[in-house]
Amino acid sequence: MQHEWWRGAVIYQVYPRSFADSNSDGIGDLRGIIGKMPYLASLGVQALWISPFFKSPMRDFGYDIADYRAIDPMFGSMDDFDALIESAHGHGLRIIIDQVFSHTSIEHEWFAQSRQSQDNAKSDWYVWADAKPDGSAPNNWLSIFGGNAWQWDSRRKQYYLHNFLVEQPDLNFHNPAVQEAVLENVKFWLDKGVDGFRLDAFNFCFHDRELRDNPAKPPEARTGRGYSPDNPYAFQYHYHNNTQPEMIPFIRRLRALFDQYEGITTVAELNSEDSLATMAEYSGPDKLHMGYSFELAADEFSVQHIRDTVRAFESRVVDGYPCWSISNHDVQRVMTRWLHDQAPPYAANLLNAMLLSLRGSVCVYQGQELGLPEADVAFEDLQDPFGVAFWPAFKGRDGCRTPMPWANTLHGDFMVSDNGSKPWLPVDPRHLQLSVDTQEHHADSVLVGFRRFTAWRASRPELTLGSITMLDTAEPVLAFTRTHEGSTLFCAFNLSGTTTTLSDLPKGLSPLDGHGLTAGALTDDGLTLELPAYGLFYSLLPEP
Repeated sequence: MQHEWWRGAVIYQVYPRSFADSNSDGIGDLRGIIGKMPYLASLGVQALWISPFFKSPMRDFGYDIADYRAIDPMFGSMDDFDALIESAHGHGLRIIIDQVFSHTSIEHEWFAQSRQSQDNAKSDWYVWADAKPDGSAPNNWLSIFGGNAWQWDSRRKQYYLHNFLVEQPDLNFHNPAVQEAVLENVKFWLDKGVDGFRLDAFNFCFHDRELRDNPAKPPEARTGRGYSPDNPYAFQYHYHNNTQPEMIPFIRRLRALFDQYEGITTVAELNSEDSLATMAEYSGPDKLHMGYSFELAADEFSVQHIRDTVRAFESRVVDGYPCWSISNHDVQRVMTRWLHDQAPPYAANLLNAMLLSLRGSVCVYQGQELGLPEADVAFEDLQDPFGVAFWPAFKGRDGCRTPMPWANTLHGDFMVSDNGSKPWLPVDPRHLQLSVDTQEHHADSVLVGFRRFTAWRASRPELTLGSITMLDTAEPVLAFTRTHEGSTLFCAFNLSGTTTTLSDLPKGLSPLDGHGLTAGALTDDGLTLELPAYGLFYSLLPEP
């Protein structure tokens, strides 16, 4: 039986502002993506996730949407999007687009009307609340970008909720009309021919109707995904401003709409107090197809953290399907975050192979196939309001959003011509040495290794469709098996920069080649594995 295309798929995230600039205005665009479609197809991925390109004032770089059905002119036109869909499908690639349900831009026409009075047709489309008797905010909720989550509006003489920037007011999903409008917007893009959706900040759609205060979090518990301990957001348990029980009926309505179309998938970004529990609750045959969390996009890098994360998912998320990622547009690039820029470039191949060997679908962020480190962006060049607010302890997200380096030339050939303009963010000189054109011509480059591995992975159903069993190996070796239709693949990864060994192996192992990456070797007795720095090993287990 043919399996659903998204199971075991490799999904490549395109951040359009920084991918390719077809008109040399310093900002990437849809035509730029179309021009790079042969490159994208060459990577062996199955789908492209394209970050927001909708009409927006760009306070949060497209995640503050002013019109869900319009292309922002800086990215092109609707004709360009139609051409992008056609080009991607012609290259055998599917298109997944972002949708931001929980909030809009302050410039959306819905909010412009809602704020005018307390009794207009859209007065209840956003989360409005009266001030306390002393004029202070309705409760103690905080914004993830720092400070109070409530903003006073003099027109209505009320506060509105914003879980993110003050320019991103939260929609009131308790209003059935809001849910209908959101579903109509989704249908618009389904009719356009998209193949799926990545749902941003999905669990923030509903808020507690009673507006109860969030409880305080003790200092030792002030950790989370997507924010740091010095952010006041970490000082609370966020039980009431997101992840409410009303989400489940809405999710089922959303899935019913998706099921009217063929081959649609969803992957929702979920960032709650217990993200794995939320993934379990939100995904399943009549709910979301996949959940996406920050568990492996965190700072922790160890065998134990990866093993415990996978085991926790496998034991707790019964009906759902995983989508793993170690990099995206919101976190420091993995070569810096996990390896602190101290590892050789080929260590990127080890990290990619490890990710691509886990059970589930995988999101790969642009430049990950090149092994790019986090870019160094000076304070005066910062664009991210998150980084400006928390500098220097947190430098924001610009370091992972700098332009894609296509060649070792001025601005990395991100722009098609040198007309004197500059990219919206500067290109890190270190990235030029790792450019696409540079790596294309080196057989042992990270890029060539990535292509070899995705091609080899596609030939191994154990890796694309098999179950997973994590093994109790000591640091620094991560090991697990993948089993599909009676065939079991043993996988081992040395996460360190020094040679190490793994003993007491099952009898009858023999190395599988074809993946093209730095591999370990068995000793003469076949019971000990010698793994070089950032090396890996694959072998079929002999049948019992």
